[in-house]
Amino acid sequence: MKSTTRTLAAAVLTGVAAAVGAAAPAVAADTVPVPVPLDGVEKSLNVNLPKVGGELPLLMPGVPEGPRYVEGQMIPSSALPQVPLGAALPGLSAETPLPQVVGKGFDEASVKVPAADLRTLTPGLSVETPLTAPNPEVFGLPMLREPQAAVLTPLLQTAPTGALGLGSL
Repeated sequence: MKSTTRTLAAAVLTGVAAAVGAAAPAVAADTVPVPVPLDGVEKSLNVNLPKVGGELPLLMPGVPEGPRYVEGQMIPSSALPQVPLGAALPGLSAETPLPQVVGKGFDEASVKVPAADLRTLTPGLSVETPLTAPNPEVFGLPMLREPQAAVLTPLLQTAPTGALGLGSL
């Protein structure tokens, strides 16, 4: 294939890739809204029902840390690495009509708990062999010692928020 044909083919493929990339959404959603449809019941019974909805999180796995080699140890310090997972706590929103005690009409009570970011790490394992590194004092042979094992605790961090409200419709 000639170099001009290759250049033309590369330019066309680059243009197609740019057009496809521009058509795709730039950022994926962290949560999926979940409405609870109560309109049919509300219209058939002729009553005001609460409006309820929620948000479900999408789990986003992260990349585990690589092995950390420590001088004097035969295997890495993190034999089973901790895997980070990013997600969100589910959110909830609810609004319900409240009849007014005095007068006509309705007031509204609402609860809104938005999805909160959640940061987690899975449990991990750190193990040390019962042999030391080669010791030059005993002709390069490893020495015996007590085996050691440690469980790396999981991590869970979040800061949920919420709002209660009263108002008129």
